[in-house]
Amino acid sequence: MNRRSFIKSTGAVAITAAMTSPWSLSAAFAAEAPTSPKKGGHLIVGVDNASTTDRLDPAFWFEIWMYFTGSQLFNALVEIDEQGEIAPSLAQSWSNENGGRKWVLNIRQGVEFHDGRKLGAKDVVWSLNHHRGEKSTSPVKGYLDPVTAIDATGAHEVTITLSEPNVEFISLLSAVHFVITAENESFDKGIGTGAFILDSFQPGVRMLVKRNPNHWNPARGHVDSVETLAMNDSTARVAALVSGSVHMINRVNPRIVSRIEKMPAIQLVRDKDSQLFTLPGLSNVAPFNTLDGRLALKYAIDRQQMIDTVLGGYASLGNDNPIFPSNKYFAKDIPQRPYDPDQARFHWQKAGFNGPLVLYAADAGFPGAVDAAQLYQQSAKKAGIPLSVERVPDDAFWNDTWLKKSFCTSNWTSRPTADSLLSLVFTSKAPWNESAWRVPAFDQLVSAARGETNEDKRRQIYHDIQVMLVDQGSEIIPLYADSLSAASKKVQGFTSVPGLPLSANRAAEKVWLEG
Repeated sequence: MNRRSFIKSTGAVAITAAMTSPWSLSAAFAAEAPTSPKKGGHLIVGVDNASTTDRLDPAFWFEIWMYFTGSQLFNALVEIDEQGEIAPSLAQSWSNENGGRKWVLNIRQGVEFHDGRKLGAKDVVWSLNHHRGEKSTSPVKGYLDPVTAIDATGAHEVTITLSEPNVEFISLLSAVHFVITAENESFDKGIGTGAFILDSFQPGVRMLVKRNPNHWNPARGHVDSVETLAMNDSTARVAALVSGSVHMINRVNPRIVSRIEKMPAIQLVRDKDSQLFTLPGLSNVAPFNTLDGRLALKYAIDRQQMIDTVLGGYASLGNDNPIFPSNKYFAKDIPQRPYDPDQARFHWQKAGFNGPLVLYAADAGFPGAVDAAQLYQQSAKKAGIPLSVERVPDDAFWNDTWLKKSFCTSNWTSRPTADSLLSLVFTSKAPWNESAWRVPAFDQLVSAARGETNEDKRRQIYHDIQVMLVDQGSEIIPLYADSLSAASKKVQGFTSVPGLPLSANRAAEKVWLEG
């Protein structure tokens, strides 16, 4: 499945030239917003990971440019709030029965689509079923595999029946892809219930929207219009912000934060530990097909050096564990695996691997991936591991390298539950199982955790899951990286949502412009 090919934005401005701008920048983290939002103005945002093949259909959203633009047009049933909790959106309330096998959602009344049609239960059924078809390539199709029926059991009531218990199923519906359009409508028309109405959409270039005067949530949608520009080059994004060409950008390179700390006109919003930077090795290919091969490469990486050198300290140590520290089931008691060349050498010799070992790296995999790979090469060399690094083009990385090469760079953002990431990436049938690690005992644990209603037992199952991944898994996860977004201080209401950048992709509808 395609994670999305990147395209380079043209006309990038050198960062040194940007620093000569009369604008100035500081590392002020998410200033407190006034209590009375101001209406009006034209907001311009620069966001990366755009492609000329992007579509408004959420079944084809694979990266943040579409997450952010799509969220301007559409609403989901629930969303993640600033405390990291599930909050109502188009579903006003919900309940579950039979140990999480049946979920009843009460759909908000009085909501209009952009074309004036009223929101009802049938629209929700249509939109969710859009991801369930046999030919669907939606990245969230796997979340709905246990669903046996989605029914409109009232004008504003939807009942979802599962074949197995899942006590956190409602959290899965917060995924950005589960947005709602009208029954029998094509998502590509952009007709949603969102705070903004589509004006024009040029994939890989820009999207322009105007404020929805009939939006159901009076606390959202303050600016008159939003222009989202595709800016895949990190230097160009910062230069545009510094020059005043845009009001807001995502993914600030942490290595330049120290250079812009003394500039007071821009705020930096830090979402701590919001991304996994990963190095998946295909477990069906040597040396990853042996436990010793995997352990050797886990001991051979200097994680702290990578954090200090590549990310400027804007990250925390990872332990080959995909569960985020902010998750309530995060196992704090698992000992941190150190950088240990002697242990790495021991396991490498036991693995008996003699072939070439190549790490395919692109900054498309994660920011600074090439530099990180070169540091890894140096630390592995001290253990006698002949790791070589091959830099591959960003624009072809997700199509030609990821899921195809035996060892590469990758990244994942935080998910609302432990199961949502495990089921997406780590179980045997996961649609994006980037390490090809397929262990039936692991799958059974993940399934058991979904349906366990006893909190203590559930916590123990997730603890066992994490131990298995740390000790046996085929993904090297060296760190949890912070997500850094930035905006002019004219932008107010820019909040941080745990693990989800750009205010959980809804900054455009939450912010307003002062001055």
